[in-house]
Amino acid sequence: MIGKTKQMVYMSLLVAVGVILPMAFHMVGAGGSIFLPMHIPVFLAGIILGPWFGMIVGAVTPFLSSFLTGMPPMLPMLPIMFVELALYGLIIGYICHTKKLHIYIGLILSMVIGRIGVGLVVWVMVSFFNMTRLPANPVLFISGAIITGFPGIIIQLILIPLISARIFNYSKEEMKKYV
Repeated sequence: MIGKTKQMVYMSLLVAVGVILPMAFHMVGAGGSIFLPMHIPVFLAGIILGPWFGMIVGAVTPFLSSFLTGMPPMLPMLPIMFVELALYGLIIGYICHTKKLHIYIGLILSMVIGRIGVGLVVWVMVSFFNMTRLPANPVLFISGAIITGFPGIIIQLILIPLISARIFNYSKEEMKKYV
C-alpha cells in the first residue's frame, strides 16, 4: 500500500499522461478513437491506485483534456467518455487492486461495464436531450466504437499487463501468475 501523498502524485501524473498521450497521437495523425490512448493511464490508475483513485483519474482526465485541448468535444463525447473512463478506473481497480484477480479479467470486465455505461449515457442523451448527432440505438454507437477502437483494445490487452508487471517489478515467475 502506498501513502496518500504518493497516491496523489501518481494520480496527477496519470491524469497528465491521459491528457498528453492523446495529444501526441493527434499530432502524428493517429486517431484517438482508433488507438484509445486516454484509456491506458486510466486502466493503470485503477490497477496501481485502486478503484476510487482509478475512478477519479477516469473522471478528471476527459474533463481536463476537453478544457485544455478541446478533445473530447463537450458534446456529445465528454459525458460519454466521463462515464466510460470513470467506470474503467473503478472496475479494474476493484478487480485487480482490491480483489487481486487476474488482470485480463479486470480488463475485459471493465471494458464491458464501461461500454454498458456508454450505452446508458447515449440512451439518456438521445431520449431526454434529443441529441440527434448520436444514433437512436445505443447498441449501434457501442458497436461502432468497438469496431473503430479495435486496434486500441488490442493495444490495451497487450500493454496494460506488461506495464503493470513492470511497475510492480514482478519476476518472470510472479508475472506468469499476474498476466
